[in-house]
Amino acid sequence: MRVIAGTYRSRQLLAPRGTGTRPTSDRLRETLFNILAPRAAGCRFADLYAGTGAVGIEALSRGAAHVWFAETAGPASAAIRANLKALRIAQGFTLEDRGAGALLERMAIAAQPTALLDLVYLDPPWEADAEYTATLHLLGSARGRQVLAPGALVVAEHSSKSPLAARFGELAQTRTLKQGDAALTFYTVPAR
Repeated sequence: MRVIAGTYRSRQLLAPRGTGTRPTSDRLRETLFNILAPRAAGCRFADLYAGTGAVGIEALSRGAAHVWFAETAGPASAAIRANLKALRIAQGFTLEDRGAGALLERMAIAAQPTALLDLVYLDPPWEADAEYTATLHLLGSARGRQVLAPGALVVAEHSSKSPLAARFGELAQTRTLKQGDAALTFYTVPAR
């Protein structure tokens, strides 16, 4: 597993041993960032259920202003810290080890315009339907929208065999892209 492009291009990333973490493949990350490229530079990015942190690190490599990583698994959080240290990334990120819900709640309470998210990426364990539902419903709720910048994009990676709902509160699905066993589903909050 490596960083695809940008400042840290071709640098290798560590993953925890075992099958507890399923990193996003290099190919899928490349596809994702080909789509996100016009939005990446200077964006505020959340990598929810971050695993190794590869997606958030890719965002930093491509010029994201700040990345919030949310990960509860100890070995995965350790891998994120190790990857950031190995790449000598000392600023421009926040690591929340209490999980996606805690991060989003903390951000909603703070509700600072400089911390509104432009891009949100979530990749819970594919079998964790409740995590997808809870996080996407939170982001589509009035409280969750307090952390989203106008025009924000929310992207969920999931099994291509398990499609996600078309709406979660105000979040409306705009596109699904399938690549092998994985799919990326894109959501936005329609302008009023």
